[in-house]
Amino acid sequence: MKRAFALALALAFLLLTACGTGETPDGDQGEAGRPRETELTLWAYPVGGWGSGSTVSSLVSAFVREHPEIHISVKILSYDTGDKEIEDAIAAGQAPDLVMEGPERLTANWGARGLMADLSDLWESEAAGEIYPAVAAACLSEGGKRYIYPVCMTTHCMAVNRDLMEAAGAWQYVDEESHTWTTEGFIAAVKALREYGVERVGEIYCGGQGGDQGTRALVTNLYSGDFTDPAHTKYTFNSDENVRALTLLRDLDGIAFAPDSLGADNIDRFVDGDIAMCFCWNVANEVTATINNPDLDFDIFPLAFPTDDGEYNLQGGIWGFGIFDSGDGERIEAAKTFIRFLTEDTGRYTQTVLSTTFWPVRDVPNIYENDGLMSEYFVLREYLGDYYQVTPGWAEARAAWWNMLQRVGQGTDPAQAAADFQSAANSAAGYTGE
Repeated sequence: MKRAFALALALAFLLLTACGTGETPDGDQGEAGRPRETELTLWAYPVGGWGSGSTVSSLVSAFVREHPEIHISVKILSYDTGDKEIEDAIAAGQAPDLVMEGPERLTANWGARGLMADLSDLWESEAAGEIYPAVAAACLSEGGKRYIYPVCMTTHCMAVNRDLMEAAGAWQYVDEESHTWTTEGFIAAVKALREYGVERVGEIYCGGQGGDQGTRALVTNLYSGDFTDPAHTKYTFNSDENVRALTLLRDLDGIAFAPDSLGADNIDRFVDGDIAMCFCWNVANEVTATINNPDLDFDIFPLAFPTDDGEYNLQGGIWGFGIFDSGDGERIEAAKTFIRFLTEDTGRYTQTVLSTTFWPVRDVPNIYENDGLMSEYFVLREYLGDYYQVTPGWAEARAAWWNMLQRVGQGTDPAQAAADFQSAANSAAGYTGE
């Protein structure tokens, strides 16, 4: 039944993309034969449904029909290579005008480096005033500027193969109603699956930063550890709680460190049935898995990461638009016009959110009414934890994170690995205290 809802949702997205032409070719004339006067580039990370070029092009086409004086070319990035592509473009003086991503890149990285245009004027609209306070806070730079206008959000989680869990006698450790479980239950479930004959129950993927929100949430939730201080000024990962979690994962039979694997690989292996647990998951992954695997023969069940104290702190995702400061006021204003078009009118904003397969950042009544799949994931929103991805030095901390996991998997003492990680991350953040 759940997959039927997912297919219905996917069909709605396909119908949405069919509304536009799917292309905005160079050289077209606008209404009344007027040439388009401003050329913009939009580079989008594959945020949920925005991994589809046709989805993005349909929204762009609708915009161009109303603003034929503005032409937008679209490029869909991947999380494996997108950062390098943008950094190369910046170095070449050819950064895109618009980027669809989150505060960790738009604010804490490029914004902090003085590369982004301030969007504070977009936040003066009535619609912006309805954005959830926690989201608005995560989108505010240390200097009080706004380098992102948010569009959608989600809660990242993990998922298990319910059929396999039930067959192995491990389902008893899951609270089905709340979509939660304890650290003790997680350990017992891994052992039960291993005894049932599952060689690799789960993998700590650490071949790069792709999907690293999952491994961070897994490690920090197991024994209620922190990743940064509440003010997001320094990294506090090196603690007894987090070292204990790393040690558990290293020693737990059935959990393997995978130095050549990224989050996307973890998803693929889970959907293919090669592992019983996926630590890189959200609702968009299930929608995609259902579309791409119509013969999927097991039930996917989303879960909060296990914790020892009943306090679940899942990492959230916030995504929206940023504008690279080209120094060309006309282009920047045209890019703002595009953002306003997709976000200020409630009806258009609803379509924009639906295209992402995530949730709105302000109240939109009944956006997923009667949708069983989205309702199932909606319960996980109450476990949303601190949005610490805006801590200074974030890009370097992410690289240090997967390198640390690799070292633990290769035999480095977890306490030493955690201490080295924190030192590297705080050095990047410019924190020199104890």
